[in-house]
Amino acid sequence: MRGLLAGCTVVAIGLISLQLGTVRAQDDASKPAFYTTKVKPILEAQCGECHMGTNRKGGLVIDTQAGLKKGGRDGAVIVPGDPENSLFVKLIRHEGPEDDPMPMPPKKPKMSDADIAIITAWVKAGAVMPPDPPK
Repeated sequence: MRGLLAGCTVVAIGLISLQLGTVRAQDDASKPAFYTTKVKPILEAQCGECHMGTNRKGGLVIDTQAGLKKGGRDGAVIVPGDPENSLFVKLIRHEGPEDDPMPMPPKKPKMSDADIAIITAWVKAGAVMPPDPPK
């Protein structure tokens, strides 16, 4: 019995190691695939109504590299590599500056901790997006 348990433990540890050791492109926050598969769906669901396509509340467009780099009427909202100093991350965490207390998204519940963690990891990895399509 003891040998069987030891064998099961070794198999379980091996399976866990395999799962943890395999990093797919969509799991690497520094790859454009991470934005496409993980970040973009969150932004579309939570922010798209006000900040994607022709909607530009506060002058902010977040569905293109150019728009994201430019920021809104208050300037840049993301500091690539630095989520702690990124206004966007502060607002979705509901830690936004005292002079602009509106948490994001407005009129909706706060984003889930998992969604905030994905966006934070993306910003920390440089906020990498696929290139904007040519106009």
